[in-house]
Amino acid sequence: MAAQREWYEKDYYKILGVAEDADAKSITKAYRKLARDSHPDTHPGNDEAEERFKAVSGAYDVLGDEAKRKEYDEVRRLGPAGGFGGGPGGGAPGGYNFNVGSDGLGDLLGQVFSRGRRGGGASAAAGPQRGADVEATLTLDFVDAAKGLTTTLHLTSDAECSTCHGSGAKPGTQPKVCSQCGGRGVLDDNQGFFSFSSPCRACGGAGVTIEQPCPTCHGTRVERRAREVQARIPAGVADGQKIRLKGRGAPGRSGGPAGDLIVECHVAAHPLFGRSGHNLTVRVPITFTEAALGGEIDVPTLDGPRVTLRLRAGTQSGSRHRVKGKGLATAKGTGDLIVTTDVQVPHHLTDEQRAALEALAAATTVSPRHGLEG
Repeated sequence: MAAQREWYEKDYYKILGVAEDADAKSITKAYRKLARDSHPDTHPGNDEAEERFKAVSGAYDVLGDEAKRKEYDEVRRLGPAGGFGGGPGGGAPGGYNFNVGSDGLGDLLGQVFSRGRRGGGASAAAGPQRGADVEATLTLDFVDAAKGLTTTLHLTSDAECSTCHGSGAKPGTQPKVCSQCGGRGVLDDNQGFFSFSSPCRACGGAGVTIEQPCPTCHGTRVERRAREVQARIPAGVADGQKIRLKGRGAPGRSGGPAGDLIVECHVAAHPLFGRSGHNLTVRVPITFTEAALGGEIDVPTLDGPRVTLRLRAGTQSGSRHRVKGKGLATAKGTGDLIVTTDVQVPHHLTDEQRAALEALAAATTVSPRHGLEG
């Protein structure tokens, strides 16, 4: 990534709303929020939102890459003139690139601007560019989220043009190497000790010209259309978790790699089970006698077959019991099933039940409220 003129004009930290000493995690978090809020899919026909999305993506393309961010910070620190003054032959504004014959000075400038005669400067800026990340949401059934599945996502986003297959040229024709720059995307202007490089105006820095543009994408090489993406959702995905699918986002420019598809998963609630990390939770009603005397009860599991849970005598309502290995099975291990018991008090008693409970009450000598009397 070579230093560009916009590096001097745009404050990427301000665009993302982060401090200059923000860590990589904070930068990524800020980018994802801003990209989601301004994504063209959520603001169809809103040019202002599209421009915000492009600005945010451009800022993250630099600050999200450690090497690019370091170079950006260095160039911003030196300022547009880079220590050589603001007059002709002294600085990098306007997309110009310095090439110096002297080894020492040439090395210095090369380190600062990452430019040289071999593919640096404006040609690097106009070279292959990674495509933007695309965000999508997916709502999953609780069981599907627990067990994992392969599903099809239906998206509307930028994709490689289906008519020209990304060439930008009308079918039956091909882009031609620019006759002005010979495919380099830049033109050199040698002025003695210094050599300046600027983007080729004939091809806009692309290195090729399209005489007959594609009627679908008009030479942009991409089109906005509906597409389907197969996505593998791993077992145990949590509500709100994001899954990154490499290379399934927007297509790259000038031969650059495609961006990623980031899928935010929303998991629907289950009528019986809950979740705590890799553990499943369930509440099971028990009778007063089961709680008082103890015994065995059947407990449902997410897989279907019930398991037997042994209760101790004197089990309290709201107590928690662990069934090993009956939670979520993920790549990181298998969780447990956490059973909470709820002692049910009958609303109606038979004469036999009432007599038994009255006998129990008469035999009870210690009140559970003992010690609370004033």
